[in-house]
Amino acid sequence: MTKIESHRDLVVWQKAMDLVVQVYHLTAKFPASETYRVTTQITRAAASVPANIAEGHARATPRDYAHFLATAKGSLMETETFLMLALRLGYLTANEAAPTLSLVNQWC
Repeated sequence: MTKIESHRDLVVWQKAMDLVVQVYHLTAKFPASETYRVTTQITRAAASVPANIAEGHARATPRDYAHFLATAKGSLMETETFLMLALRLGYLTANEAAPTLSLVNQWC
């Protein structure tokens, strides 16, 4: 078993970082008119997931850590919602969104 010395050692943080990268790649395909609408919201929500995991890991108490993990899960659900919206708007195909939604579903 590997010792956890940093948030970077957490598999959940690593997968959350993968999620952010995938979201950035997907949103690069969105129309330019969405730059300050769905694109901004989904990238912020996705980036918030690993950021909150990292911040929670750095906190002094398990209660604080749990709070930040709950916030990360909320951001994860926001990300899923914006992905589903992008599908409905026709900015993504189901095949394009599937790998990212799969990452989301690993935590639900």
